Amino acid sequence: MGTTEKAKWNIDSTHSEINFKVKHMMISTVTGGFGKFDASVEATDDSFKDASFKFEAEIDSINTNNKDRDAHLKSDDFFNAEQFPKLTFESTSFDGDKMTGNLTIRDVTKEVTLDVDFNGVAVDPYGQTKAGFDMETTINRKDFNLTWSAVTEAGSIVVSDKVKLIANVQFVKQ
Repeated sequence: MGTTEKAKWNIDSTHSEINFKVKHMMISTVTGGFGKFDASVEATDDSFKDASFKFEAEIDSINTNNKDRDAHLKSDDFFNAEQFPKLTFESTSFDGDKMTGNLTIRDVTKEVTLDVDFNGVAVDPYGQTKAGFDMETTINRKDFNLTWSAVTEAGSIVVSDKVKLIANVQFVKQ
């Protein structure tokens, strides 16, 4: 037996959230999320030291609690959900604190690094083994061709270029 079998973990979407935060007019923060997403992890053991993560979110499931704003985000000014229906991430390395990987938004793929808090492994009341992670990174939306911009009469930028991506996720061991 030369190779170690990797355990597969799938996302527990009822206990997970994928959100983003962006400054609006530089004075307030708008929070949004993706209602539909999928993710999986493969790891040799429960330390997740060599784990590989895969993730995708459906752009059409964006929700910022404002229908007009959501429609604008789905349009070609931002994500262009029709032409590029998914945002994807695939990790290339994970050391327990930092995860590096390739983030694809629209037709642009860039390497990003996420700060990761691994919250440990626990068995739920139904006997399922679960693992929890909090992940965060900040990207420049213009790097991914989310280039729409506007300026108010007073000269403030309406939408910041910096977007914080936050994933609070739980995985179930298969």
